[in-house]
Amino acid sequence: MYDAARDLASFVTASPSPYHAVAEAVRRLEAAGFTAQAEDAEWNTAPGGRYLVRDGTILAWRQPAVAGAAPLRIFAAHTDSPGFKVKPNPDTGAAGWRQVAVEVYGGALWNSWLDRDLGLAGRLALYDGSVVPVHIDRPLLRIPQLAIHLDRSVNQGLTLDAQRHLLPVWGIGKPTDGELIEFLADRAGVDAAEVAAHDLVTFDLTPPSTLGRNEELLAAPRLDNLASVHAGITALLDATERAPGTVPVFVGFDHEEIGSDTATGAAGPLLETVLTQLAGGFDARRTVFARSRCLSVDVTHAAHPNYLDRHDTDHLSIPNGGPSLKVNAVQRYATDAPGAAAWQRACRDTGVPTQTFVSRNTVPCGTTVGPIMATRLGIRTVDVGIPVLSMHSARELCGVDDPSHLAVAGAQFLSDDV
Repeated sequence: MYDAARDLASFVTASPSPYHAVAEAVRRLEAAGFTAQAEDAEWNTAPGGRYLVRDGTILAWRQPAVAGAAPLRIFAAHTDSPGFKVKPNPDTGAAGWRQVAVEVYGGALWNSWLDRDLGLAGRLALYDGSVVPVHIDRPLLRIPQLAIHLDRSVNQGLTLDAQRHLLPVWGIGKPTDGELIEFLADRAGVDAAEVAAHDLVTFDLTPPSTLGRNEELLAAPRLDNLASVHAGITALLDATERAPGTVPVFVGFDHEEIGSDTATGAAGPLLETVLTQLAGGFDARRTVFARSRCLSVDVTHAAHPNYLDRHDTDHLSIPNGGPSLKVNAVQRYATDAPGAAAWQRACRDTGVPTQTFVSRNTVPCGTTVGPIMATRLGIRTVDVGIPVLSMHSARELCGVDDPSHLAVAGAQFLSDDV
């Protein structure tokens, strides 16, 4: 169990942005013999492991010997996490401070980012069409909190204005247009004058660590949803070694935290394009899709001991109790009874414990890529995820056993031809 948690910690550390998460997934897939399938190239029909990348989204699968001969089993997660994205014109400041202009990405817990040492990661797009990765993994930015002496009521309620209060500082002096890009270009080994645009996010530099009396908990940034991406890649590699009764597929979408309505999000066409190829074409996919299943995997809320009034006490999820089946009457989660049975069977057959999460009637639940895929594809979909405390914080908390539980049950789901 600890080995899986340690490996997850390594994956998280290597993945400060969706682009880095994809690169780390590719590294692991290629080490297992997977090869790239370009979107604009002829489809490689030879049996074997393949992957396809567009920006912050990755798909990987085992190409069957005969397209459409076996049902598809899909493990879906997302590569992005809430935080702050650098604005196109980033250089700003006031009162002798150099600052970086950012905007909020997703539903971040803003206060959790205050007074933390932050790095920058993402990519620079050059005029020649190439893209260069950026990974500044040393303290570079900090969003300073106002001292309590200047706001005596702060402990009775912190109010933050996204435009005024969340700008990180990164130096002293008068800001100069272009200096952040010059700094990043220099470290990336490119000419700043050749940088046409950028996609950059802040990330917390505190490394993952185990904690607790028996080190039974894992604290880390971006568990939502890199814990699921890591488990999905692990499950796919395990499933490809089994008898070929199914076609296992993994997809890690970008942009889930902002609604998925993008070219590389779950509402976009990428997954449908790949699945149609694996099913043997548009005319053949109807029967294949009808026999297929999807596991939508995103973290769920662990029971918070200080706020039990926000939970349904008959459906609590506890760290190290196994991944939770996520159920919602109005289909904010896509789980139905046959899908739940498939998940329960995977857990029973592998000895993995599982729980059930249902939101309190007075507390609306979030949603996942599951309902989007189910609506777009018509494939039966079930939502699951490991319990996490402090979801959408700069630093989240899960049980050390649950990453392994999720990967083991996920591999069985991908291999289940019932």
